[in-house]
Amino acid sequence: MHLPADEAAPTDPTDSSGDSGGADAPAPVHEQDLPGLGTLRLRPLDADRDAPVVHGWVSEERAVFWGMHGLTVDQVREIYAHLAGLDTHHAFLAELDGTPVALLQTYEPAEDRVGACYPVEPGDIGAHVLLAPAPEGTARPGWSGALLGAFARYVLLGLDRRRVVVDPDVRNDRALARFVRLGFEAGPVVTLPEVDLPDVYLPEKRAQLAFLRREVAFPG
Repeated sequence: MHLPADEAAPTDPTDSSGDSGGADAPAPVHEQDLPGLGTLRLRPLDADRDAPVVHGWVSEERAVFWGMHGLTVDQVREIYAHLAGLDTHHAFLAELDGTPVALLQTYEPAEDRVGACYPVEPGDIGAHVLLAPAPEGTARPGWSGALLGAFARYVLLGLDRRRVVVDPDVRNDRALARFVRLGFEAGPVVTLPEVDLPDVYLPEKRAQLAFLRREVAFPG
């Protein structure tokens, strides 16, 4: 999970930048009420529909670790169209009362570069999270924790996994602190190797691995 912002919050609920105006969005895979915040719905990301809003997020300086800084909307669209064809990696858009607020990506660690950096256990699942930028003056304390808690519920309970691994930027102390508050255990600092394939390029990164077991997050 990448958490580049200090405390992101929902974007303006009147903003329709994530609405293509075309076909209906994919059906949600997870829905959860977040007390005091609204209803969170997590749905598969539609590359054509959602590329413009995701491009706006990944183009910000705070999201450099996401690895798409400087790309065009069409390049972002191509990346997620490619991802949609994989069985091992999946992208989801989180919406709060219909407003896009975050991007969640899940993956099989054994089929990802992170799998070369730690001993993968049966039942592991990897996750990346990118939160939407908070409009100036609208940060809401506890928002990040509530959103991450909902994502943990989906990947650990909804997908019936035993442990989730995240890999924030090693320099992002605030992100790691949030994960620890949610019950994550800090793992090793690793260098994620460069990936240079015809369909995807990922630069080398220094990351702090952290792990959350299902019995810790949801005891009993």
